[in-house]
Amino acid sequence: MRRGDDDRAETVDRDHFPDARTPWDDPDRRAEALDWATGRRAAHGLRESGRRQVRLRPWSVLVRFSVAGGRGDRPVWFKAVPPAAAFEAGLASGLADWVPDHVLAPLAVDAERGWCLMRDGGPLFRQVLDEGAGTLADWEDALRSYAVMQRALVPYAEKLTGLGVPSARPLELPGLFDTLLAENEALTSQERAALEALRPRLVEWCAELAAVGVAASLDHADLHDGQLFRPAPGRFTFFDWGGSPRWAGPPPGAGCSPPPALRPHPAAPRPPTGCASCTASRRCDRGTPPVHRAAARSPPPGGGPGYIRSG
Repeated sequence: MRRGDDDRAETVDRDHFPDARTPWDDPDRRAEALDWATGRRAAHGLRESGRRQVRLRPWSVLVRFSVAGGRGDRPVWFKAVPPAAAFEAGLASGLADWVPDHVLAPLAVDAERGWCLMRDGGPLFRQVLDEGAGTLADWEDALRSYAVMQRALVPYAEKLTGLGVPSARPLELPGLFDTLLAENEALTSQERAALEALRPRLVEWCAELAAVGVAASLDHADLHDGQLFRPAPGRFTFFDWGGSPRWAGPPPGAGCSPPPALRPHPAAPRPPTGCASCTASRRCDRGTPPVHRAAARSPPPGGGPGYIRSG
């Protein structure tokens, strides 16, 4: 525990990155962020009332403020992200307007600086599972809710681009693949050659995906039980959109693996062939879609059952 610049007690969690430097380590930038958060809290009648909890990672700064004056005196959260993910703040505001039943509405946003102040979203789905209060049906409900949200966002695809959300439609993926390959200096010559040899297959898969005809929408790109709240049975809200690209075609979430707490024992009977989350979303009611068939025919080296998943 340490004292912040304003003498407020704070606990700092650096996890496995004790040497990582973040803007929070710069006194001037930390004071600027605290001033902003304090002013935005005050605008909502919220005053800080306890110890801060600061979580520092190379990809984000997250601060939990204990507050008084709000609904149930639940905490509020400040988040800052690096420039590459700065679109997340503006995206949070846009999603609150477009799909308010599926996300948290921010208390305040500074889209230019990538700052956001959010209310507490209630228990994580992971916490619900840890307490033994969740089932596989809940996970299917979450994916169904996610698919409903994706469909609702289809009319806003171009607005997502305007917010700076990266675009990764199927026909754009070969170009993104080429860029990543060219900029990666850690690959050995053998690894680079192996990836280059896979490019024709990637182009074929992307063309097949594009031909499916599913409209472009938003994908979370890291959807798991720690990235959604379950404030009440049957209700889910999604958050942490910093890794989101736009995507077209059957959603990557269609391959999401259930949380470990919900995975069946290896000896348990296997479910019917098909994708449970696609069934939940009603996207695959005519059988296994082409993209899944293609992936099943040609798994990548080292792949195997269940390798098609987000995260």
